[in-house]
Amino acid sequence: MAKGLVIVESPTKVRTLKKYLGKDFNVAASVGHIKDLPKNRLGVEIDKDFEPEYEVIRGKAKVIKELKQQAAQVEHIYLAPDPDREGEAIAWHLANELRDRKKKQQFHRVLFHELTERAIREAMASPGELSQNRFESQQARRILDRLVGYQISPILWDKVKRGLSAGRVQSVALRLICDREKEIKAFTPQEYWTLDALLKAALPPDFSARVISHKAKKLTLNKEENARRVEAALKQAVFQVVRVQKKERKKNPPPPFITSTLQQEAARRLRFSAKKTMAVAQGLYEGVELGAEGPVGLITYMRTDSTRISQEAATEAREWILKEFGKEYAETNLVHHKKIAHAQDAHEAIRPTSVWRHPEALKGLLDRDAMALYELIWKRFVASQMSPAVLDQTQIDITAGDYGLRATGTVMRFPGFTSIYTEKKDETAERQENAPAAEVDLDDAGKVVLPPLKEGDVLTLKELISRQHFTQPPPRYTEASLIKALEENGIGRPSTYAAILSNIQNKDYVEMRERQFHPTELGMLVVDLLVRHFSQIMDVGFTADMERRLDAVEEGTVSWLETLKGFYGSFQDTLENAREQMVSLKRDGIKTGIVCEKCGGEMVIKYGKNGEFLACSNYPECRNTSNFTRNEQGEIVMVKDAPAEDRPSSEVCDKCGSPMVIKKGRFGEFLACSNYPACKNTRPISLGIPCPKPDCGGMLVKKRSRMGKFFYGCNRYPECDFALWDEPVQGPCPICNNPLLVVKYTKDGRKYLKCPAKGCKYKQEEQE
Repeated sequence: MAKGLVIVESPTKVRTLKKYLGKDFNVAASVGHIKDLPKNRLGVEIDKDFEPEYEVIRGKAKVIKELKQQAAQVEHIYLAPDPDREGEAIAWHLANELRDRKKKQQFHRVLFHELTERAIREAMASPGELSQNRFESQQARRILDRLVGYQISPILWDKVKRGLSAGRVQSVALRLICDREKEIKAFTPQEYWTLDALLKAALPPDFSARVISHKAKKLTLNKEENARRVEAALKQAVFQVVRVQKKERKKNPPPPFITSTLQQEAARRLRFSAKKTMAVAQGLYEGVELGAEGPVGLITYMRTDSTRISQEAATEAREWILKEFGKEYAETNLVHHKKIAHAQDAHEAIRPTSVWRHPEALKGLLDRDAMALYELIWKRFVASQMSPAVLDQTQIDITAGDYGLRATGTVMRFPGFTSIYTEKKDETAERQENAPAAEVDLDDAGKVVLPPLKEGDVLTLKELISRQHFTQPPPRYTEASLIKALEENGIGRPSTYAAILSNIQNKDYVEMRERQFHPTELGMLVVDLLVRHFSQIMDVGFTADMERRLDAVEEGTVSWLETLKGFYGSFQDTLENAREQMVSLKRDGIKTGIVCEKCGGEMVIKYGKNGEFLACSNYPECRNTSNFTRNEQGEIVMVKDAPAEDRPSSEVCDKCGSPMVIKKGRFGEFLACSNYPACKNTRPISLGIPCPKPDCGGMLVKKRSRMGKFFYGCNRYPECDFALWDEPVQGPCPICNNPLLVVKYTKDGRKYLKCPAKGCKYKQEEQE
């Protein structure tokens, strides 16, 4: 008979655990949560101290029945869902459902921080108790999110349109994106100039120095005439070295990954969404089939905000570094990285379960995504335990009359951890060229090589180079930079970021263009309404403070009930005011100042199931509607009143023979008959590439699928069903003579051409 029943969340974990526990234990899976608040009603008894109405999730009754049957056969039940708040809630609900008062049963809480034989046996040998504080922290978050989402969202349905949603954390994240968009639109570029002198010393190489001061005061060149005046003065001046300063700089390795930094770096390097990163990491944690080894957990638990690692892991990493690189690359003691403020230190950082399981050894055993993420985690962890990089930085100060110039060169003396890993920077707007670097920049190492110089050396001016620049607006958020902003502001928890970023896109509040978040008109509108009527909920500081209170519930220093009571008092009043005072855009719309050509009323913007449209404010007496677009100044223009924006084309309408014109729509440009509205014929714009199917005669066009994804297909559909997802380019392939090539992208965003023909390995050199 088995010693006990072990219950985990995932069926994948079941296979991994059975491998190590054998016949001593039965292992089963709850397949996630078994109980939750009801889907179609609030499910919280506010007047009864916020008592939650948990119910069995649809489809889980059968799972619970099977678990009860297995639990009835054993005395010891080991509850082993994930070691976090959500896992604790699952464990509590399992215990409540499986407890049989008539039988002698003992429930144990088991935390598997990694799924290796050693970790599993250690956890089973010393199980703990269910944590009431952690469960109450999760319950408080769940109730709080339900109170906000289920009571604000219906107001948006009533005032704007159905299907919208608001969330305690989601809406604040959306506000960050919208506020950034407002900053960009309000930004006024400022002109500035830089002036560099190309100089020659007694020994090569020639080098460049930038003008930075005038009479020992910082110099700002904001007009061309100022730059030309300085340029004229420098042509007459003597350039002389006044100071040579050499410094040794050290760059410490980054800490091992936590949830948020893993999501950021996977977005930068691998172009993974936060959701994809967590899904792939979950698979690596739960166990991957490694041939004869069977299922093996490759990384530690991936929901953590602690950079702590165990002494055993550090020792293993040091042994590997000594073997592969030598003692100068290995730190003598455990490398301690700075603890993150408000971090929950229950788990280690994300690391490989064994540093000896090198990524190269797993090739062919992992799929491409799992391999890429594992390699990233492995390299980051090993690098975190290596010696700092050492750089020699030389700064040369030069005078030329009343002007001061400076040249800086950085040389890597010892690569240290950079031999294996360097952190990728955020994709942001171009930094002003005269802005000083905040810290040692590894990317600058070796870029500028200076000749041997000493004080008093006279230099020869070879050329003066002046450049015009304009200050740049703040960059739009990428997934990586938004996650970083959420974490720095204490908004939400890293384990929730993936869901938040998915939700704001699924609700059409934002669009991803060139890997940046662009708020839609709907997103901007919703944020404005919420800020006006729910200022506290939308306040970054308030949201961060609430996160700290919820953390304090887990620590046992604050009551979950008092936390909810303190929040709900003022929130209830705000709800009532919003229901009464929020403008009804569904009824009244957004005023535009455009006159209805049918009745003289004002056209207003309304929202329908297919997006924005213009409608007459005198509805239902006048039912005039129209699509609209916005010109470069952001002004609203009715589509039928905007022929000036149409562009001529060489195409002819195949229905009435009129010329076709190029128009702009919600999903890009398309061809439309110039005889509109008498003829409403439209079609996609040809790419100018013939369909590759023999004897077809059609042309390829860009289309949009029912799921909203762009693809490329033949304009003779349905007679010809040729289609492909990648952007086509006119061939032929130099290897197989295929008439098409397609555009592909590397993980770091560089473009290249590839032959789509099966079996052909042609790949053109990557293009910048």
